[in-house]
Amino acid sequence: MSLELIVSIFQGIFSVLVFVFTYTWWIIAAILAWETYQNYRKKGWVENLEHMLLKVEIPKNNDKGPVAAEMMFASLHGILKDKTEQQKEGSIQEHISFEIVATLNSIQFYIWVPVHLRDYLEGQLYAQYPSAEITVVDDYSTDIDIDDDGIDDCVASTELVLEKEDLLPIKTFQSFEVDPLAGITSVLSKLDDPKEQVWIQILAKPHDNSWQTRAQEYTDSTRTGGSGGLSIASIMGSIKRAPISLPKTLISMALRAPEPAAPTTAPKLSKHEEAELTAIDTKANKLGYDVKIRIMYLAKTKEKAKYRLQAVVGSFKQFNTTLNGFTSTGLNEGRGPLDEYRARYFDAGYLLNIEELASIYHLPHISVETPNINWVSSKKAEPPATLPVEGSAPPDELTLFAQTNFRGVRQKFGIKMDDRRRHTYVIGKSGVGKSWLLALLSISDIYAGKGVCIIDPHGDLAEKVITYVPEHRIKDVVYFNPSDTNFPIGFNTMECPNPDFKETIASGFVSIFKKQFGYSWGPRLEYVLRYTILALLDTPETTMLGVIRMLTEKNFRQKVIKNIKDPVVKNFWEKEYATYNDRFATEAVAPILNKVGQFIASPLIRNIVGQPISTFDIREIMDEEKILIINLSSGRIGEDNSALLGAMMITKIQLAAMSRADVSEEKRKDFYLYVDEFQNFATDSFAKILSEARKYRLNLIVANQYIAQMDETVRDAVFGNVGTLVSYRVGAKDATFLENEFSGIFESHDLINLDNQHIYLKMLIDGVTRQPFSGKILNLPEAKLDLTTQILQNSREQYTKPKTEVEEMIAKLSTQGGQPQNEDGEDIREERKDNRYDNRPNYNNSNNPKRDFTPPAVSAENRIKNAPLNRQTPRDRVEPGHSDKYIARSNQEKPPMKQPVKHSSNSYVKTDHANNIHHDKRPMGQKNPSDRSSNDQRNQKKLDEENIRKAIREALSKKEQTSNHENRQTEVKVKPAHEHKQTTEDKPKHESQNNNNKVITHENFKDINVIHPHEKIIVAGNNVKNPKELNPGETIVFNDK
Repeated sequence: MSLELIVSIFQGIFSVLVFVFTYTWWIIAAILAWETYQNYRKKGWVENLEHMLLKVEIPKNNDKGPVAAEMMFASLHGILKDKTEQQKEGSIQEHISFEIVATLNSIQFYIWVPVHLRDYLEGQLYAQYPSAEITVVDDYSTDIDIDDDGIDDCVASTELVLEKEDLLPIKTFQSFEVDPLAGITSVLSKLDDPKEQVWIQILAKPHDNSWQTRAQEYTDSTRTGGSGGLSIASIMGSIKRAPISLPKTLISMALRAPEPAAPTTAPKLSKHEEAELTAIDTKANKLGYDVKIRIMYLAKTKEKAKYRLQAVVGSFKQFNTTLNGFTSTGLNEGRGPLDEYRARYFDAGYLLNIEELASIYHLPHISVETPNINWVSSKKAEPPATLPVEGSAPPDELTLFAQTNFRGVRQKFGIKMDDRRRHTYVIGKSGVGKSWLLALLSISDIYAGKGVCIIDPHGDLAEKVITYVPEHRIKDVVYFNPSDTNFPIGFNTMECPNPDFKETIASGFVSIFKKQFGYSWGPRLEYVLRYTILALLDTPETTMLGVIRMLTEKNFRQKVIKNIKDPVVKNFWEKEYATYNDRFATEAVAPILNKVGQFIASPLIRNIVGQPISTFDIREIMDEEKILIINLSSGRIGEDNSALLGAMMITKIQLAAMSRADVSEEKRKDFYLYVDEFQNFATDSFAKILSEARKYRLNLIVANQYIAQMDETVRDAVFGNVGTLVSYRVGAKDATFLENEFSGIFESHDLINLDNQHIYLKMLIDGVTRQPFSGKILNLPEAKLDLTTQILQNSREQYTKPKTEVEEMIAKLSTQGGQPQNEDGEDIREERKDNRYDNRPNYNNSNNPKRDFTPPAVSAENRIKNAPLNRQTPRDRVEPGHSDKYIARSNQEKPPMKQPVKHSSNSYVKTDHANNIHHDKRPMGQKNPSDRSSNDQRNQKKLDEENIRKAIREALSKKEQTSNHENRQTEVKVKPAHEHKQTTEDKPKHESQNNNNKVITHENFKDINVIHPHEKIIVAGNNVKNPKELNPGETIVFNDK
């Protein structure tokens, strides 16, 4: 560039300045003064204007790109006020701040907006991003206290401005192959210290159309060969927008070549000039905003803040082209920039159209794979129009439990009473809030005066609910706590108030044990157990302890058989079970003893289920709308005990509900049964409860963690019968299953990522299942008055007995072989009843007759014959045909040969010829059932063993062995050729068509080693011509002549 040209440029600049300040200085001064005054006033108005900060999140699968943001900004342009309105006192043109904040492991999007524009903003945002979630939050910028910790020394800030005139566009998303937001968020994700933060603030307010007129004037003038410079209007506009831009505008005017005096043709433009004009026209075709961009970086050190800030500024260079782009105004430090950022102060900016603005700020697209972005964890859905919200129904007809959360609308809603009768199922992982929901609903029912039962396998729910029981309902509470060992409550699982329910009780009992011991279950076990329960149900006040006695004590069994009314059940015990040989009977009975025995072996459980009369009446609780809280904490009583008690309780509740058939449906009061972790108690009969409980006004609210915990039968019953489905966060497998239940509105990844206390619902409303929607569980208020101590004390006084009293009663029942009696031998179970139970509901208007449980006298034929031992055998332990564990006999004469004796017992008897002692060998580890009952029996056993040893010593000390063979008897056991397995289809028979009859004589006895099952045995004594058929229980005796 020549010296003359440089001088000419400066002369031109000087001439312009002289001209302006000579003739128009007062105009410029007036404009600047007015603008300064207005800015001062507006700053005060802005500070007094209420604002709020909104957090905006979007699902990760968001397919709405920058085009959606462009449409949003076009709609938000509607907040523009005309110039006349802006001149009014207190009237300003509002601006909105779009912000991005990055911290360690988090990138969050915010929008700062005047309060009165919130609804308008949210409406436009939801229109373009339907799945977005907007939440009002506290201002993050106020968390930094620069006065106390000197943070101002560690803050670097800058502003981004355009390199050239704002009519020239920057690069927009239309020219990017990938989302430009990814370049910015990638830099923001590089923070490595918890104290580091990056704030990006994009202030925007709509601009009127004057800038488009200015752009049109410029391009038209340039193309037609008019003034290559900017018009006075452009200059004045620049002055008004930003006084600091005036020198740049004047310089641009001076640098342009002098215009021709009177051009006759349009000048020829270069490709660059034509591209520039086209870009200006394109930019001017869209609405514009005044924009101001601030960036702040907070770090530990000043140097690090400046270094990192340069990287963030560099991420905006991707929008730069040869036409225009961003540049930094330089680094700033201290409190001033931070205060302006907090105030969202907007003095002046530059023009960007909506396409440019959307390129800089939009919500992340699915293609943005930057880590740390705070995505919406799960989608929200619109509630149905008929949703019963607060106030839409009488309070006593509506139970509130949640609020809507779709698009920021928070309305409390609940479920109507009639819809609750179709049951509610709650599913969700551990710790997501299921118990919270059960507590909220049950407490609402308690305060509404309704009947409630809570079965809790953990104990936390029961203990929480009891703290909310109001004072006027203290006496309504029955607190079932098995871990309260000093005061056991009475719960007789074998009570049968109505004979019509015997089969239901037996089926429930079998189902319960089958569920708990399914891994070792078999048809024979189920067969014998069912007939055992059916037999005991005909005996009044029998308890679960009777199951063991029925199978091990023959005297007790005979007394029970006498009371059996069902001929089929009676035939089983008299005709079928009586023919079982010892080995077969042992194999059939041992599994039952094992499974039932381990349940009642615990004194904690035995003191509860061993009481012949339950101390509470479930039907009474239901009809009188009382509160039954069952604390089955598995950590205190054991998991198996908890599951068995809970399952038995549900069965009893079912029976009580079914007994309401004697009352018309409109008179049946609603009773609400809450079962947490219900899969622990759900048997096959649970399906029947779900399908039939509604008509008896038994309303279930059940919860569990995952679907696989349920058997297929129960699962189908749950999803086929429940009216309302509530889902918390679930696992991947359950999410796939539930996706179909929610009609495609919610996908599996939504169900997997639900936040705590957030739910998806498929709800029954007015008897019709509505479309699924989302919600959030209401907070549980604090308990006003904790009356737990008074409640527990009252429940103990009314429904429990001291431990010592219960144990004495159970011990007496066990040793007597029946129900307790007074000194005159009369049954005193009626005397033991509390007055409350004299008026218990009579479900079938029939009374079971009294049974006499006095043990019958044992006949002399059933005693052990010729026993040399002086055994003091209790009468209830002597069983007909029963061989004791040890049998010792001695004779003074030595037998010349074996003489067979065939007993009905299947015990192996080994003869000790040297000592004339016969020892009964039983399978290893098998105890005599008569030795199982009590401490007295164990002491008796020790005495028996001592007597045996004494008898053996006396037998060895005898020197003389006599030869009196007529009275000599030898016992033998003939082993079956194969084991005979008993099934429900293959019942024992007394004859077999496939086996030949076998004749036993004195001569061939030694050659007979095997007798097949069901083989008919013919005995031929000395007179072979007159054979005799051997009957069960008879003895074969061969007398040696």
